[in-house]
Amino acid sequence: MKRVVPGLVLAAGWLLLLLTGSFLLFWAAVVLIGMLGGREYLRMTMPHDLFALDRVVLTVVLCVPVLTAVFAGSPRFTPSFGLFLGFCGLVMFVFYHFGRFNNPLRILYRCVLGLVFIGFLASHLVLLRQLPDGAHWLAILTAITAGSDTAAYLVGSRWGRRKMCPQISPKKTVEGALGGIAGGVGAAILLFLFFPVAWAWWVILVLAFGLSLVGMAGDLLESAIKRGTGSKDSGRLLAGHGGVLDRIDSLFLSAPVLYYLLIFAGY
Repeated sequence: MKRVVPGLVLAAGWLLLLLTGSFLLFWAAVVLIGMLGGREYLRMTMPHDLFALDRVVLTVVLCVPVLTAVFAGSPRFTPSFGLFLGFCGLVMFVFYHFGRFNNPLRILYRCVLGLVFIGFLASHLVLLRQLPDGAHWLAILTAITAGSDTAAYLVGSRWGRRKMCPQISPKKTVEGALGGIAGGVGAAILLFLFFPVAWAWWVILVLAFGLSLVGMAGDLLESAIKRGTGSKDSGRLLAGHGGVLDRIDSLFLSAPVLYYLLIFAGY
């Protein structure tokens, strides 16, 4: 119950935001998610290297791609623009504090990973929102990742035997992954009935299969970061769910994949 109730509240709030919120409100919500996620990332990867002001500055810099995504409707906007600005900000930060750090290069490459993982990937949630039927696509994508995560946990904890990636995440199993794929596909078809988009149901089925796998890869990426930094959870903000990154890591990687598939398909 400690996990279920907060999970239902988060899902209801996210769905309400997608269906009733404006583009600017959604962008502001993703900025907030990015800021919280950036704060968690810095705490995990550099717990002793930064002052309080450093964390504030770097959190903003990591979220520059999300901040610039507010201009996603402009014909001249490109997702790489915010990534470039954020990288320039990181370089200037490291240059300015170069003599203070024992290993400036370590600070730089950890911040660059955070810029890509948090800022650049999360900005694609905003890019998806501004597409035609963007709110419906995001609802389906959220259902895929949430359904996959939930089913993988239930199946893996009950029938999981064969370890999938024991060096990265010892609790993840092959059986859980198969259950996650089934859960993601089932959730996608269910949401498609309520939030139709301009693609056939069988295309959504194939898409859900692939995005479930991508979402698992995003989850493993965050697990690798936690394992490399000796962290159990990214944070404690969400009761029973860890931190923001623990809940949204699957979306971070699957959102860009869906966005570029739609763009290349001429959506």
